[in-house]
Amino acid sequence: MKIYVMLADGFEEIEALSVVDVLRRGEADTVMVAVKNGRTVMGAHHIPVVADVLLTDIKVNREDMIVLPGGGVGVQNLAASEPLIGLLKEHQSYKGLLAAICAGPTIPGKLGFYKDIKAICYPGCEGDLLGAVISREDVVVHRNFITSRGPGTSLAFAYKLLEMVKGAETAKKVSSGMLYNKVP
Repeated sequence: MKIYVMLADGFEEIEALSVVDVLRRGEADTVMVAVKNGRTVMGAHHIPVVADVLLTDIKVNREDMIVLPGGGVGVQNLAASEPLIGLLKEHQSYKGLLAAICAGPTIPGKLGFYKDIKAICYPGCEGDLLGAVISREDVVVHRNFITSRGPGTSLAFAYKLLEMVKGAETAKKVSSGMLYNKVP
């Protein structure tokens, strides 16, 4: 299983990089993917990040997870990528794991993926979660979807993803080592 973290110019750094950091500490196979031509992706706060691969270089399998970080411009750039939208639709056709945080859930939300699904996003973006049952939790897992609220919930989101792919014990071990005491 691989976890593909999609990066487009304008992505919210803490939402993407905390996921990558926590998952890699837990030895989950995590790949940063540039959704553009070129591996250097500029974050919302002008932090350049060199992705591992380009979107055109990956093959996502059924068991893999796709992660969509937020960031207003980043989400616009992700949503404008026809290859990414095609990949998301294909991945959804076999109920692949899809995680999104902040404004990231608006992408699958606008595609209608969340019909009757419990989900959350950045406050004010709920209208784009078409058909979703809006939650107020920091991190929500429902069926094959994992959603979270925003920058302040990034670590909770990352630990939930680690727990899902590597188990509760690994998530607890990594969180303990990082002095994060909120993992059950």
